[in-house]
Amino acid sequence: MTLTERLGLRVLRGFDPETAHGLSLRALNAGLVPLPGPVTTPRLACTLAGMPLLNPIGLAAGYDKNASALAPLSRAGFGFVEVGAATPRPQEGNPRPRLFRLTADRAAINRFGFNNDGAAAIAARLGQRTRGPVPIGLNLGANKDSPDRAADFATVLAFCGPHVDFATVNVSSPNTEKLRDLQGRAALTALLAGVMEVRASLPQPIPIFLKIAPDLSETDLAEIAEVALASGLSGIIATNTTLDRQGLKSSNAGEKGGLSGAPLFEKSTRTLARLSELTGGKLPLIGVGGIETPEQAYAKIKAGASAVQFYTAMVYQGLSLAARLATGLDALLQRDGHADVSAAVGTGRGDWV
Repeated sequence: MTLTERLGLRVLRGFDPETAHGLSLRALNAGLVPLPGPVTTPRLACTLAGMPLLNPIGLAAGYDKNASALAPLSRAGFGFVEVGAATPRPQEGNPRPRLFRLTADRAAINRFGFNNDGAAAIAARLGQRTRGPVPIGLNLGANKDSPDRAADFATVLAFCGPHVDFATVNVSSPNTEKLRDLQGRAALTALLAGVMEVRASLPQPIPIFLKIAPDLSETDLAEIAEVALASGLSGIIATNTTLDRQGLKSSNAGEKGGLSGAPLFEKSTRTLARLSELTGGKLPLIGVGGIETPEQAYAKIKAGASAVQFYTAMVYQGLSLAARLATGLDALLQRDGHADVSAAVGTGRGDWV
């Protein structure tokens, strides 16, 4: 991390977290943040559900909710970028404050509630981008007051699908009441059928991922694996934020919402490894939750992930973490004699299940 970035993070921490989030996006768009450009090597280059990636380090949804910083994020060292979540209609989300730093735990709690500009506005921004080597995907959400939340995911995909390289069905956010109920077998099967029908009608069908919660029972996880394999999904993202609060030290630990960051690493990695076991390598998995170091990104890959995503660690380590994770991962792959990322996938799954 450069001195400039360290000072910038210190300035941002002087603001409340949501204001700091907005200021960081403005700084990014204003060209005030140094960007390394593409980060790749023959070891890092890989394929995810048919998409070629420069490296397997992705930006998780939630940072660029409205697809407002696509160009700079594509030059920030990520191998792929996920924006959103988008809902059919614009919505303000839950009342502020709704984002909390847990500095002592290197974590955050949010209860945003899918605040976004709506599918039409986001589709317009996505449609104006210049496509490049870094795939851009969209997290699909549902309006809080929707009479048919399951249909909302297909609606957003119909708006935005022609303009993105992949999409993620997000039924695992804890911040929209009863949204996680859509992870059940019957509800999820019906929801995904609608999404896949829209996918088939797109000018160019794109990979569809499913993002799941880390708080699922063994039975729930097994059902999701079965539904995912039967539905034609392209892969699964494991995991979203957790409702678990065990072992936290920060004064904000009691706030309602989803917990992300360092405390989620072990729980999310165990879920990922078990999911890898349940799917038998038939679906690519994306590992998310608590990644702060190249060693942790590597651990997710060895647990069964074909690629990884992070977000919360940027609050504490800056945007340059993307490039540092990629170059550090490359060194670890070289150390262990792996010719590429795919050679390492699942090699350490037994450590987690």
